[in-house]
Amino acid sequence: MRTSVRTTTLVASAAALALALTACGTDSDPDTGGDADGGDQQDVSQTLTVAATPVPQAEILEFVRDNLAEDAGLDLDVQEFTDYVLPNTAVESGEVDANFFQHKPYLDDFNANQGTDIVPVVNVHLEPLGLYSNTLTDAADLAEGATIGIPNDTTNEGRALKLLADNGVIELNEGVGADATLADIADDRGLRFEELEAATLPRALDDLDAAVINGNYALEADLSPADDALVLEEAEGNPYANFLAVKSGNEDDPRIEILAELLNSDEVRQFIEDTYQGSVVPAFGAPAA
Repeated sequence: MRTSVRTTTLVASAAALALALTACGTDSDPDTGGDADGGDQQDVSQTLTVAATPVPQAEILEFVRDNLAEDAGLDLDVQEFTDYVLPNTAVESGEVDANFFQHKPYLDDFNANQGTDIVPVVNVHLEPLGLYSNTLTDAADLAEGATIGIPNDTTNEGRALKLLADNGVIELNEGVGADATLADIADDRGLRFEELEAATLPRALDDLDAAVINGNYALEADLSPADDALVLEEAEGNPYANFLAVKSGNEDDPRIEILAELLNSDEVRQFIEDTYQGSVVPAFGAPAA
């Protein structure tokens, strides 16, 4: 488990980055915009552009950018996205260098369905999925006929249904886990379900009796998973850690290696723990893949 930013590792990565960038063009290379007689050289940027959803991913990256990146020789550009599709298509197309917003089950499903080749680099944090309500204070108060909103993307819908089943709200068919669909509900306890885009669920709470909401969208809506959720995922053994991801083949980019080291630093761990108070928890250690 990485427990600190290792200065030696970062210096080596920064040196490798400088070497790689230098190799992209020399004084005698016409593509550099200079010449062998010492003409002006093209400025080679070390900027790394990362797509991220606003909370907490972009906030974590902004902490790295403002407090750690400069000393590590990295110019970090954070671009915010508010959905779960564009950050991956932007990485695949090369519009951005990396993204930070998703967990492994979602990425596996996305790659399989979209024909993309995106891979995880390093785990950073976990956002526990929770059940929220504007009118109820206990999941046991969900009465027959109540409507629960759930995410409509494949992986988060199954994850939501498993959360409800684990807490006795519904019963799933035997052997069904996080791959569950509405067709796998064995006993719905008279409840109804509305499938909505994950980002819209907080705004739909007034029209629903309850909703299962991803941690980042809950935080954006000023909901505290630790305090406001009627039921909440357990962090231990949870496979839904969010990670830094890149297009396959770019894992060894020296800029990516620097950012990965920074994201698993003691400073970032402390920032997550102090800022989110258990609503977001560090997930360093186990490989993302």
